[in-house]
Amino acid sequence: MPLQNRVDPFGVIHAVPERGLFMGNRGIIHDPETKTLLKKRWALQAWIICVCGFRDVRREPMGRNRNGGKAGWTELFFLDEVTALSAGHRPCFFCRRERARDFVRRFGMAFGIAAPRAPQVDKRLHRERLASGGQAPVVSVEELAGLPDGAMVADGGNAYAMRGGKALRWSFAGYGDRVGGDPVDGDPVGFGGFADRPIRLLTPATTVAVLRQGYVPVWHPSAET
Repeated sequence: MPLQNRVDPFGVIHAVPERGLFMGNRGIIHDPETKTLLKKRWALQAWIICVCGFRDVRREPMGRNRNGGKAGWTELFFLDEVTALSAGHRPCFFCRRERARDFVRRFGMAFGIAAPRAPQVDKRLHRERLASGGQAPVVSVEELAGLPDGAMVADGGNAYAMRGGKALRWSFAGYGDRVGGDPVDGDPVGFGGFADRPIRLLTPATTVAVLRQGYVPVWHPSAET
């Protein structure tokens, strides 16, 4: 049976077969004896995005990976970086240093901070991410069309990633149907299918601001088809 360590764009942790392209963590949130999650869903504000392979390090997922046979941080997995950003994570400074520096630098550009630091990012994200109590604001059809590539929205329980003016439906296996982006009579922005129900912005506002400053996340290959 798969472990409960796969994260969706809402930040919820599931047990599904698909693993995805990236790993990450929120601190120690599992019992290594049973390899099950504790009641808490985070242990610190720094939620990060890591690569799955780094310097030949070998870890036992949700096992005892700390000195003395203690539980180390809980390995979480994401379809891609777009998904992880939506869930409220940001790049890791240990295994993705250049990407992390780029993310924090663009955070500083977005908010006029001359010397931005990762804890500043983490503090803002912790207030905004859904899985730590944040709210997903409603966006209009017009605002939907203006979101940067890599931002994710929700139509009820369905998540979509914005890319090239279209909304790509998300699943643990990859991206599926494309919605919108083709203007028609009476629907100049091409997202009329979303117009009769509330669409909510999943990606934290801070991360959306970073995306607007040019940060380019890694996409699952299915987004190219």
